[in-house]
Amino acid sequence: MEANSERDGLRSGEAALVLHPYIKSGPQTKLRDPVSCLEEAVALTAAISLDVVHAEIVPLAKARPGTLLGEGKISELADFIKNSEIDVVIIDGPVSPVQQRNLERRWHVKIVDRTGLILEIFGERAQTREGALQVELAHLSYQRTRLVRSWTHLERQRGSLSFIGGPGESQLEIDRRLIDERITKIKRQLGSVVQTRELHRAKRKKVPYPIVALVGYTNAGKSTLFNRMTESQVFAKDLLFATLDPTMRKVSLPGGQPVILSDTVGFISDLPTELVAAFRATLEEVLEADLIVHVRDITHVDSEAQRQDVLDVLQRLGVDTDDETLYLEVLNKIDLLGPEEKERVLNSVSRDVRQVAISAVTGEGTDSFLALIEGMLTAKQQIMELDIPAADGATLSWIYRHGTVLDRSNRDDKVHIEAKFSPENLGRLEKILKNNS
Repeated sequence: MEANSERDGLRSGEAALVLHPYIKSGPQTKLRDPVSCLEEAVALTAAISLDVVHAEIVPLAKARPGTLLGEGKISELADFIKNSEIDVVIIDGPVSPVQQRNLERRWHVKIVDRTGLILEIFGERAQTREGALQVELAHLSYQRTRLVRSWTHLERQRGSLSFIGGPGESQLEIDRRLIDERITKIKRQLGSVVQTRELHRAKRKKVPYPIVALVGYTNAGKSTLFNRMTESQVFAKDLLFATLDPTMRKVSLPGGQPVILSDTVGFISDLPTELVAAFRATLEEVLEADLIVHVRDITHVDSEAQRQDVLDVLQRLGVDTDDETLYLEVLNKIDLLGPEEKERVLNSVSRDVRQVAISAVTGEGTDSFLALIEGMLTAKQQIMELDIPAADGATLSWIYRHGTVLDRSNRDDKVHIEAKFSPENLGRLEKILKNNS
């Protein structure tokens, strides 16, 4: 009997075989270590509680159009799958509908490619209604591409007496139509969610506090850094895609100015197109940000490749990562580096005004990080010197909430303040002072 992963789904505890096809002449050979890629695939598989029985790299001269792997490897793995009672094979890479169908027929197990696996993880992690709808939309879009050739059991024709579908309508056509109807319904529901999000954005613009968005490769330590900066308890664990739904909190910079810090979903290599499209509304929080902070795991062997993956997604969203006032990098996990490597990293960031090295776990470097954020956010602000009556607590409080105080001194019954303000807040301050005069 032919298995079908899209219809059956994955169940916790199923025995899994993880394969990383390594095309020796492919572009990935220049960027990524195959051992690291396999480790990531195993971590992704474990993230949905599958039991990884075995994992291996499969070197390939080129991918076979019909089966991906060569005949000898297919036969070898068929014996292993049968003897080890494997339930599902995870292939860390793209698998076409034809390749999936043929491998399932040969191995008699479910085949899940990288896109399908990531969709499964997102489906399990989504907590909010918006997140669940976005994942379902991505999953349906992915399934629809697999109806054409792989679901051969759906090609039976239904006669005119059927209560479902018209005369001669095939089951495949019915399934495609039902998926299209569900996609249309979800898009309508997401439309109302997006409108609500726009209202929230409009309210924040009226405050207005600068927004700082944390982005990065999954498991780079964004949520750990978010918790340290905001004293929150956002779920942070050594687990891929531990955070899916975005979280926002207010945090004060050294000069007293509040900012909104946003923790977003982690990125990953080969992030499915369906997910980028479905999560665009969530990721648009990044587009609204005054500053984008790219958190990197500097200890990872593929740190540079992961950096490029994140930049690729940001550029697909329309973010200008070359803008020196918009983007900065945080090299995280320096507590895990040896003394010499740590010194090399610290020397490197000291020469780059858009980089800072930290440990989100120990807190090392976070004071410099906050100071760098403050400096970048206030770079375009105007410095004002003000003499405010000491009894005018309301105005003093407003200045601390909406500006960056550089200096303060008492002069008789006045408080002399030197502070930076954005153009918007400077206009609001002038109105306050005018009304008080």
